Amino acid sequence: MSSYFDEHDCEPTDPEEQYRQNALLELARSLMQGLDVDFGFPDAPEWDQRLPPPAAKVSVQGLQLVVISPQQADKGLKCPVCLLEFEEQETVREMPCKHLFHSGCILPWLGKTNSCPLCRFELVTDDPEYEEFKKDKDRRRQREHRLEDLHGAMYT
Repeated sequence: MSSYFDEHDCEPTDPEEQYRQNALLELARSLMQGLDVDFGFPDAPEWDQRLPPPAAKVSVQGLQLVVISPQQADKGLKCPVCLLEFEEQETVREMPCKHLFHSGCILPWLGKTNSCPLCRFELVTDDPEYEEFKKDKDRRRQREHRLEDLHGAMYT
């Protein structure tokens, strides 16, 4: 197999450039020949790299309706999505994390993803695969915490 420079009848500017050009040429040849190239992507979906699924309809329907009090209106409390101030006696939605939103702002958001736009508190989804991912993530976090505690206990 000839090199990039032999094929194009030119000389490399430096040895590193020659290596890069040959590597790119080999990659292009592999792709053109239909060979499988491992880019390191796992077969399972990587939820860390994707937007979480929409919130479950039951979760969204279960959001508390709250009437804005005169004190909240006087403080100039705003919807974090549209940035409009809430009006006194206006009915808004309250997430479990206690953040308040206009229904017209939070419902479309939760139709796309399951988390609070401010703090990323996650509501339950209807996607069993994602729910399993969340459980695994919590287990990993607990395991790391236990290992840190064990490590700390050994050296104190």
